[in-house]
Amino acid sequence: MNPWDRLADLFYRVATGDRRHKLLFTPLGLLFFFGLIALFIFASFWVDEWLDFPSFGSSWWSSTLSILLMVIGSALIVPTVIAFGRLKGTPVPFNPPPKLNTTGLYAYVRNPMLTGIFFMLFGLGVLFSSLSLIFIFTPLFILLMVLELKFVEEKEMEKKFGEEYLEYKRRVPMFIPKLKRVENERN
Repeated sequence: MNPWDRLADLFYRVATGDRRHKLLFTPLGLLFFFGLIALFIFASFWVDEWLDFPSFGSSWWSSTLSILLMVIGSALIVPTVIAFGRLKGTPVPFNPPPKLNTTGLYAYVRNPMLTGIFFMLFGLGVLFSSLSLIFIFTPLFILLMVLELKFVEEKEMEKKFGEEYLEYKRRVPMFIPKLKRVENERN
């Protein structure tokens, strides 16, 4: 069994196991995830300084763009967190809702919360005038999340929900909604 499969199996065992393990692993998962985000943000400041990247400074356009990106990110994050709460779960893979959510934003993308976090990171990069956050660390974070989703969480979800998840995965994209589908639903 490769390390990805072992990690997927750990996620599955905790998510389907007893409440005590969920209570232990959920805050650890949150701490790790937000710690990774904070590490990437602070590392970008150091890299910007170390490589003497130019700063595009704060202007009306950069402030407007950063606010727009962070509002879009928040508009994706907040409803998904609320949806997790309504379904009696958390966004942390160790303590997910007991049933697969395919409604709301989840009808258009499988990971709207992460998409929102990506927007937030790009917005912070513009706000802080950090070229390395925009062009190095946010893309690196996206790559890490795609790998983790593909090789760990999706395997765990397939194990937990079976054919229901496989069908959902075939129908709904990971991060970027299919615009054609939205048009078809309106007709």
